[in-house]
Amino acid sequence: MTDDLGEPVPLAGLPARVVSLVPSLTDAIETSRPGLVAGATDYCTHPPALDVPRVGGSKYPRVDDVLELRPDLVVANAEENRPEDVQRIRADGIPVWVTAAAATVPEGLGSVRRLLTQGLSIPEPRWLVDAERSWRELPPIHATAIVPVWRRPWVVVGRDTFAGDVLRRLGVANAYATDPDRYPRPSLEALRARLDSGEADLVVLPDEPYAFTPDDGPEAFPGARCALVSGRLLTWCGPSLAHARAELADTLAR
Repeated sequence: MTDDLGEPVPLAGLPARVVSLVPSLTDAIETSRPGLVAGATDYCTHPPALDVPRVGGSKYPRVDDVLELRPDLVVANAEENRPEDVQRIRADGIPVWVTAAAATVPEGLGSVRRLLTQGLSIPEPRWLVDAERSWRELPPIHATAIVPVWRRPWVVVGRDTFAGDVLRRLGVANAYATDPDRYPRPSLEALRARLDSGEADLVVLPDEPYAFTPDDGPEAFPGARCALVSGRLLTWCGPSLAHARAELADTLAR
């Protein structure tokens, strides 16, 4: 058994206790098999009823707390979690399954499918089938968006990102899709210039990782059309994708 990065996952048997360091994977695993998650990060907000020990943040988990839980498996992500934390957990004899940083919705769902069905021996969940069906369509582009995920400094969605593909499958192109970086750091002046020139006609502001709100974000782009969206619907590869398309489309159409 190997993870998405080709690293061996030496499971001793069927995992009964899983610690998840990725909010979307926590949601996917616990929704598909309630009771399997034995520990999660502070940011694992779904399923809402999840009541397990918390081990800190995704980027900086308290590794000692993870080890004390003695899980059968830890799940992590190549983009969200630090290699040194993964290595330390493995050094303690605990298998770690690392998922890749998916560039598209199909890639992300395929990665989750393999973790659930092969790594955890969970039958194919209905939400996964519904999500795959929902996101097959690739409609014509009707808008081009700037997608900030942080400010001070400004950071935007660039090339080959899951969020960028979600928007593309809603008919919204990413203004920074051809940038060399996956998460460019343009100045505010550069962002405004793209809007003024017509290169972009929409600003999509998710509520995570930076919590953009009606009073924190839109004021930086006077005169521009701004859409405040759920970060979970835009960036989580999990059960939320089964219904995210309709909700995001409705928000972006306002």
